[in-house]
Amino acid sequence: MGEASNQKIPVIIVSGFLGSGKTTLLSKVLEDEKMKRTAVLVNEYGKVGLDHHLLERLDEKTLLLEGGCVCCSTREDLVAGLSSLLNRIQRNELGTIDRVVIETTGLADPAPILFTILTHPMLQHHFYIHLVIVTVDALNGIRQLESQPESIKQVTSAEKIILTKTDMVEAEQTTAVKKRLMRLNPSAEILEVINGETDSEALFLSAEKNAGSGASRPKRSVGAEDAGHEQGMLVTRSVSILFDDALDWNAFGLWLSMLLYARGEDLLRVKGLLDVGEAGPVVLNGVQHIIHPPEHLNEWPDGIRRSRLIFIMKSIDPLLVIDSLEAFQHFLGAKPSGMELEVII
Repeated sequence: MGEASNQKIPVIIVSGFLGSGKTTLLSKVLEDEKMKRTAVLVNEYGKVGLDHHLLERLDEKTLLLEGGCVCCSTREDLVAGLSSLLNRIQRNELGTIDRVVIETTGLADPAPILFTILTHPMLQHHFYIHLVIVTVDALNGIRQLESQPESIKQVTSAEKIILTKTDMVEAEQTTAVKKRLMRLNPSAEILEVINGETDSEALFLSAEKNAGSGASRPKRSVGAEDAGHEQGMLVTRSVSILFDDALDWNAFGLWLSMLLYARGEDLLRVKGLLDVGEAGPVVLNGVQHIIHPPEHLNEWPDGIRRSRLIFIMKSIDPLLVIDSLEAFQHFLGAKPSGMELEVII
């Protein structure tokens, strides 16, 4: 997202379930001298002190907009926190700030944070979402994913997933957690980190090159078992859709808007690279029905000109999405050439 965002300040969201190690990770990263021009906003203070870094605490106050769902709510505390930070930057009280890191609470849904920054009249002109990083505890991750809906929302929002505490479990359990995470969010990059030790610069690099690739996930083609059952049930599914021909960008935007309007709350994540007839693809990135501003790349990251879309959905039959795209193909200028479906939970 970075190059297209010009002079805006990048925002990195660090989320993760309670006790998953996000404060430990952040503390280690901020010890790096190269990260000293980082402002940090936190919802809750962790046990590890961050006193030597610019730090401001947010007391979560969420304003649910009239007619909106939970994800489309404005975080008043975040507006106040970022506005205050911006004022101090503009008064040159803080020196140069290269980035802002927001550490969420362990139970937070990242979607309202994304919504607030992407839609607030002032914030959207000064900040942009660079990256969502989510920590997952290898010791308790699977249990949390099975029992805590907040954990699923965090993982599906992530561009990078940091798997922590792998030194406390057997290798087989680490593998099992990674498989679950890859199925839940096939577009995310998964990194193993012990005690927060990692390459700070690499961690904060955008993961956009992996957008839509789904390169390392286990794949399974859709079959009768998947297509026919679970309709109406709270099943989370990931579907990857391919297009060989270029799409009409305006028509696709209209189709996606209709899908988000009708089923946005059940669409946990959409991500992909779209061929719209230009030299490079358009990067599509959304959480629930909050869509980042599309970014037009100059070239294809992997050199393969082919549209790839990944939807992570609950309670939506993927075949209905395919049917809808096929019905819209004359406007889109292309029809799906393939799909892969993964039933996750």
